[in-house]
Amino acid sequence: MIENSELIKLALEARRMAYAPYSGFKVGAALLTKEGKVYQGCNIENAGYTPTNCAERTAFFKAVSEGEREFEAIAIVGGKGELPDDYAWPCGVCRQVMMEFCDPKSFRVITAVSETEFVERTLSEMLPHGFGPNNL
Repeated sequence: MIENSELIKLALEARRMAYAPYSGFKVGAALLTKEGKVYQGCNIENAGYTPTNCAERTAFFKAVSEGEREFEAIAIVGGKGELPDDYAWPCGVCRQVMMEFCDPKSFRVITAVSETEFVERTLSEMLPHGFGPNNL
């Protein structure tokens, strides 16, 4: 099993690839599958704003497009400047994407400032009463 610190390190690495020329707010994510594989993602801004994609969704879409469907955890780091200085929580759209593919009671969302300074919550803690496939 991959430790939180290693997952955070991979999210920090992904953050370096962020394309954020408008906000300067760079985000990186590292998504861990149940099988132990990690998919990295970064935010990708767009001059039209609406087509902008968050780091979390980039990681999920990469993983799902490769056939992955079962996920364990995601580490997220973000902010302006060279290093994150505050916790970057996933937006509502990203939380909804997580609901589509993850067990809200066991999927771990880790937001970090560094490899040793982080907060971990389950998806159900972050999106109580979420709507997902089991609701249909």
